[in-house]
Amino acid sequence: MLETLGIARDLLIVIIGFSLVIVVHELGHFLAARWAGVRVDQFAVGFGQALVSFRKGMGFRRGSTTREYAAMHPEARAAVSETEYRLNWLPFGGYVKMLGQDDLSPGATAGAADSYSSKPVWKRMIIISAGVVMNVVLAAVLFVFVFMVGLRAPPPTVGDVAAGTPAARAEVVNAAATGVKEPGLRPGDRVVRVGSRELASFNDLALAAAMSKRDRPVDLFVEREGVAELVHLRATPEESRTTRLLQFGVGAAASPVLFGEGSLTSRERALVRSSLEAAGLGGVEPGSRLVRVNGEDVGSPRALVEAVKGTGGAPVRATFVGADGEETTVAIEPEPALASVRVVIDDDGAFRVDHLLGLTPVLRIGEPTSRGEGLGLRAGDVFARIGSVEWPSFPAGLAEIRRHAGRDLEMVVVRDGRYVTLSVSVTRGGTVGFGTSDAREVSARTSGAPDRGRVSLAEGERGDAFAAARLGLPPGSVIVEAGGEGVTDFASLRAALRAATAAAHAAGTGATVEVAYRLPLGASPDDGPVERSSWSLEAGDVAALHALGWSSPVGEWLFEPELITLRAGGPIEAVTMGVRETHRVMMMTYVTILRLFEGTVRVEHLKGPVGIAHLGTRVVDQGFVYLIFFFAIISVNLAVINFLPLPIVDGGQFVFLLIEKITGKPVSVAIQNVTAIIGLALIGSVFLIVTYNDIVAIFAG
Repeated sequence: MLETLGIARDLLIVIIGFSLVIVVHELGHFLAARWAGVRVDQFAVGFGQALVSFRKGMGFRRGSTTREYAAMHPEARAAVSETEYRLNWLPFGGYVKMLGQDDLSPGATAGAADSYSSKPVWKRMIIISAGVVMNVVLAAVLFVFVFMVGLRAPPPTVGDVAAGTPAARAEVVNAAATGVKEPGLRPGDRVVRVGSRELASFNDLALAAAMSKRDRPVDLFVEREGVAELVHLRATPEESRTTRLLQFGVGAAASPVLFGEGSLTSRERALVRSSLEAAGLGGVEPGSRLVRVNGEDVGSPRALVEAVKGTGGAPVRATFVGADGEETTVAIEPEPALASVRVVIDDDGAFRVDHLLGLTPVLRIGEPTSRGEGLGLRAGDVFARIGSVEWPSFPAGLAEIRRHAGRDLEMVVVRDGRYVTLSVSVTRGGTVGFGTSDAREVSARTSGAPDRGRVSLAEGERGDAFAAARLGLPPGSVIVEAGGEGVTDFASLRAALRAATAAAHAAGTGATVEVAYRLPLGASPDDGPVERSSWSLEAGDVAALHALGWSSPVGEWLFEPELITLRAGGPIEAVTMGVRETHRVMMMTYVTILRLFEGTVRVEHLKGPVGIAHLGTRVVDQGFVYLIFFFAIISVNLAVINFLPLPIVDGGQFVFLLIEKITGKPVSVAIQNVTAIIGLALIGSVFLIVTYNDIVAIFAG
């Protein structure tokens, strides 16, 4: 109940703020019209019927003053203001009603000397442009305020670098000058510039990737510890399989503080607690700070990750300090790592899939969203079938789900030792509503080769390198024994295989391992017949098996992002930063529209009123400064969208005035009416599409 009230309060704040941004826009038109001598009949906040109104000479009234004003004697009316200021019932936006100007009736004119249509073209241009100018000025003022107070943002420092991503493969351009031979960005690198543009935060880096041209390399200049000059790297962003935006494949640097529970919902708090428990940090309070690893002081969780990698499987001691100053030391048990290979789903971007000599774990649900729960999915469900793909791996399952985008799809999951059949609806974006995981920790059930089921290996990967092909297990088979040792999951399978091939590894030769496995043929998931086979491993397979390292169950994603404060040193610098940020956001808005036509930004990435309101409620929880920054961005976007050369909006009206100035006569009423209808249809269609996508995205989450 309290969470619902909190959301309602945040939504009200966002609606009021968004309305004020629109009102400022209309205020620009109003002030310019008064300057130009145009009669303004109404200045309204909100839409619909008037709640209260004010007219100079009449005072305040409940409802509108229009009828009372019209009924007055002309002499009495002369002492009363022509402009009614009104607050309407729907306080969302506002409008200015001028004599002789009507957006819904472009040909409307008024013969009076104080009408809009009677004024010179250059004055009408100023009136039309004034709303956009006011939004730009408002944004600049808000940005100045933000940078005077200070805005917390993640620095442009690289945290995690995903294997096989553009960031990991980035070419070093100045290798000879810097001595850097290995390609790719490294954790800890600070990206100073992207091309000629300096970065202030990690958000700028992500935005630079999203706004780049498809298949066009981007130049990155980074500061790297131990290197005297900037390292110049070149990377070509690739489309993310989740966001569908171009990305480099890097995460922001994490702070040493675990995520807290302060502003989280009950569902999010439960997820934080369960994640800490699963990582072996059940006794550590959320919000605690990592201070030591194996007795040595540390300043970031990267030190813990690296320590786990170098232990050879031995536990690592991590010490945390809670908000009360109490220390808690826990032993982090390293997880045996698997190999990985890059695959492509229907030529739709490359990503990594883990495997053990070609054996891939079966897809499992990590955490369903509210939509997924509504469809009957549960955390821990293992997929026995998705559509026509039996015992799918993550990429094979994802490919089958995407193939049924916008349609119903039958799934069979293993739950509590039995099969459960579900019929689910797939969104148009090719999602169902669950976070992905795999069953490596549950059993040694294999899905088959990494490139199975509408999935192909990425360029440069070798399919003939998978030793699993020589074992030939059907998808869904569960390995129960290897080399005489019992197997319960992929970790114990790796350990058994390493033990069985230890002598061969020392000699540099191949080996044969006896394997027992249960076939997926029973009426229930675990009662199929057990078969035995000899698995022939070549010397390269044995070497690859023993080269596998260890990974930390405590990932950097469990920690809050590292933050810096973007603050001006004084008023002059704040103005400079505010103007620069206003210009940057304007340019990014124009580039977004361009990328929309190029296809690197999609319609589903756009936000309508519903999406803006939903995003705004999240921003409110971050604090007042973030909210002001949010409204500054909204104000810039409103200015840009309003001044596009489209019918109905200010930019379209400005184009008509420009034509009138050049030709000496106004655009015909017929043409204005047709373009107005087209404009309404276009804007209405976009509104419906983005609103639909906003609603789907909210309920899918």
